[in-house]
Amino acid sequence: MERTWIRRPVMVLGVVSMAVLLLVLLPLWLPVLLLVDTGRMNWRFPLVRFTAFGLMWAWLETLGIVAAVALWVVGQSRNQNANFVLQKLWTRGVVGALGLTVGLHIEVEGADTLGDGPFIALCRHASLADSVMSAWVFMTASGLRPRYVLKKELKLDPCLDVVGHRLPNYFLDRFSSNLAAELQGIEQMAQGLSEQEIAVIFPEGTRANDVKRRRILERLRERAPERAVKLEKLKYLMAPKTAGVSALLAAVPNAKVVTMWHAGFDGMDSFRGIVQHLAKSAVKVQVKVTEHQRATIATGEAFVAWLDDQWCAMDHAVGVIISEQSLSVGVNNG
Repeated sequence: MERTWIRRPVMVLGVVSMAVLLLVLLPLWLPVLLLVDTGRMNWRFPLVRFTAFGLMWAWLETLGIVAAVALWVVGQSRNQNANFVLQKLWTRGVVGALGLTVGLHIEVEGADTLGDGPFIALCRHASLADSVMSAWVFMTASGLRPRYVLKKELKLDPCLDVVGHRLPNYFLDRFSSNLAAELQGIEQMAQGLSEQEIAVIFPEGTRANDVKRRRILERLRERAPERAVKLEKLKYLMAPKTAGVSALLAAVPNAKVVTMWHAGFDGMDSFRGIVQHLAKSAVKVQVKVTEHQRATIATGEAFVAWLDDQWCAMDHAVGVIISEQSLSVGVNNG
């Protein structure tokens, strides 16, 4: 739904209806899902947990929409400070809801040591929760205001659509035939980035999984075989795209660069994957943020090699954590 005047009413009505129906029908769906989980001997009750989060998310969306409308009514819809506060509250609410329902616990390393920016963040992308999680990390642990390069499909989320357009984000069309226009949009998003702000991009361009990893690597073998040889070792991350990152770096030549990887959301790139994970264990996520001084980052073709090296290093670190988590789950289940 490209047209705003159609998309927003339809999606708002859908989310509000979901919130009301899940609440009203709670006495019905709760015992049914309890029986289903019990029948499958899923004693962590993943369907119950997942649906409970859906209920909380729908009400957080509804409250966020109400707050956004209230800002418009009092003439503050263009007040970025107010909208950043709304974004921060909504993000905290979503993370809190994940904690209550699916047992989400996030451990963050390195985010609280960032100095003054401006910053550009290059983040791993593995799950449906990455945008929310990264916003929570940067706003809560780093005290920074994030600007995002987001895929345009996220405009189907009413809060992201309304508040996301009020703030200096850019909704990228990943399938656009006009690459130059998309890169210009990214550059414009980053203009005027202050010392207390961070521009966030996910260089992989989509949530990682084995099928996408193989497909992207096959294309890379045709265009850049030397990169493919290096990146074919990736097991968890995917080959990073360089055009959007280069556009950000060019737009803010004084920005420091931050890389961020996380482990714990792996396999949760779909609703089915989330439910399967919840059947095994609570969601424990480890996040590592690393700051890179701009002077240490190469340019041109050397930058591509630097970015690939960072992705390979992050892939190895993620693998170590995942192995430790798998061992821990096996011991606990044993």
